[in-house]
Amino acid sequence: MEYLHILGRYLLPYLSEISTALIACTLVMAGGEINTMVRRWLRNYNFVLRTIAFVLINAFGYGLIIIKATPYLTRTLRSLDSGVMFSIVLTCFIIIGLWAQRNRQI
Repeated sequence: MEYLHILGRYLLPYLSEISTALIACTLVMAGGEINTMVRRWLRNYNFVLRTIAFVLINAFGYGLIIIKATPYLTRTLRSLDSGVMFSIVLTCFIIIGLWAQRNRQI
């Protein structure tokens, strides 16, 4: 656990960037499914409305999620013991990587 604590302390200055990366990676993986669901909901509407919805969801919706969720995730990770925080960050990135591999994203 001592080695994890040391590695976790190296991550502390970068927690905001790590949080942004975790949220962005999750949204990239979930974005296809979200867009498919929205496409199903809006398929009976005209092109202009579908385009506006696409822009609002992708540009503003995902951007807002990243901007608003990053500080919460950063605070949560910062409140943990550095060894536990390192383990959680590493595990999350591995899970996202496995998710991407399973969905043939990489």
